[in-house]
Amino acid sequence: MQKENALFKILQNIGRSFMLPIALLPIAGLLLGIGASFSNPQTVISLGLERFLGEGTFLNAVLIVMSKAGNVIFGNLPIIFAIGIAIGMAEREKSAAALSSAIAFLTMHQAVSSILELSGKISVMPSGSLSNVCGITSLNMGIFGGLIVGIGVSLLHNRFYKIKLPDMISFFGGVRFIPIISSIVYIFVGILLYFIWPFVQNIMFSAGGLVTKTGYFGTFIYGVIERALIPFGLHHVFYTPFWFTELGGTELINGHEISGAFNIFFAQLASPNVTKFSIDAARFLTGKFTFMMFGLPGAALAMFSTAKTSKKKAVGGLLLSAALTSFITGITEPIEFTFLFTAPILYGIHCLMAGLSFLLMHLFRVAIGTTFSCGLIDFLLFGVMQGNSKTNWLSLIPVGMAYFVIYYFLFRIMIEKMNFITPGREEDELESKLYTRKDFNAVSGGIAETVVLGLGGAENILDLGCCATRLRITVNEGEKIDKEILKSTGASGVLVKGRGVQIVYGPRVTVIKSEIEEYLQQIPESIKSN
Repeated sequence: MQKENALFKILQNIGRSFMLPIALLPIAGLLLGIGASFSNPQTVISLGLERFLGEGTFLNAVLIVMSKAGNVIFGNLPIIFAIGIAIGMAEREKSAAALSSAIAFLTMHQAVSSILELSGKISVMPSGSLSNVCGITSLNMGIFGGLIVGIGVSLLHNRFYKIKLPDMISFFGGVRFIPIISSIVYIFVGILLYFIWPFVQNIMFSAGGLVTKTGYFGTFIYGVIERALIPFGLHHVFYTPFWFTELGGTELINGHEISGAFNIFFAQLASPNVTKFSIDAARFLTGKFTFMMFGLPGAALAMFSTAKTSKKKAVGGLLLSAALTSFITGITEPIEFTFLFTAPILYGIHCLMAGLSFLLMHLFRVAIGTTFSCGLIDFLLFGVMQGNSKTNWLSLIPVGMAYFVIYYFLFRIMIEKMNFITPGREEDELESKLYTRKDFNAVSGGIAETVVLGLGGAENILDLGCCATRLRITVNEGEKIDKEILKSTGASGVLVKGRGVQIVYGPRVTVIKSEIEEYLQQIPESIKSN
């Protein structure tokens, strides 16, 4: 059990650390999406905007700069992930971890490049096996190169950032030791990867081919697993390889071999020669639009319609806000965690419906990309604005409308028949207030102090982090967690698994995390250690 909890903690930390680099993708996608779309001559002509956006105009130049600015982020995702993961997984002195990760990343790829040159294999390597990484000709490891560096450097950092060296070389102790040891270690890692990565790459190509061969069934299973892992915070670990590596497919675009569903879509988006986005790549991206924009708002309406008349006003604001958030931004966890904690069976049904959504989008040949989550913003930017001929976005609308109706009636029937205690159906009036968060600011001592109290005190907190909507904490003793206290701070859900705790607050979770960190810094170390 301890080994399982340790593995769960490691996977949670990795998934959490993905959120910092992933947070860059929406703005990069926005720049690339708008820039590439409205600087494309065919689009400009079709809209009759040659006078304003045609070649040589000021706006055309601005759009080209936007497109290239977005594209440079996508082109350097491996080093961005390396730095982001190191920051996310470092326990303290995160700036040193970031610098060390960048140095280790460059050192590793230069070591690989040097061995390739010395062995004379650069000119004979198979097509697609090499890539230009920050100006270095190296093996095409894609985002896995970033993961190898980010995770490895964070482990070195957490082990050595307080190291004490002999007086003669004590200047190089502490955080100064991290970039030194990281660069040395990753020289050897690069040499090792030169020998083993081609075999890993072949395995990944084979695995990617297997996923492709499973066709629609594989798409369905992918969708089910992706949603099922949401409560555990492991979905980022699951989908990232499909988005950024050979597991998500490989396409030849403008003479370059691109791997990963996400990379393929945005490479095609940036290309003026693409007339239809890859369906094989989009199968891992598009499936969430139907249930995020339509299905979950239908579920929210079902919960509202089944609430007690006396409590409809109390829960209406919460559910409407959650439904709009899901529809516009694709942030679904406020709704999902609401029925996850009140009616887990509904969440199981939701996972199956999610898998079916991915399958239907694959069947209807819909190819819409996403940067963060599949809400109205991404739908307009990467679907509607790209044209139906490229994305087949019109086919999504009737499926989405059907999803709204199905979710509404299915959830309403299940809630009433099985008497699930969803928001507004509680006997205790306090519960309705918790779901509407009206007592958020009324908590004595402020939210930070109350969260720490609910977590068993400052001495019980080992690690504090967050993803898009949830606090993620590792504690010494899970038995000390008081869920009721934590819910009283406005949390819509609390999940405890061993020593791992997740508290759902929604998009403002980063502010809450900062408040808690400031509060913990004010507590004397003597009190924390008692």
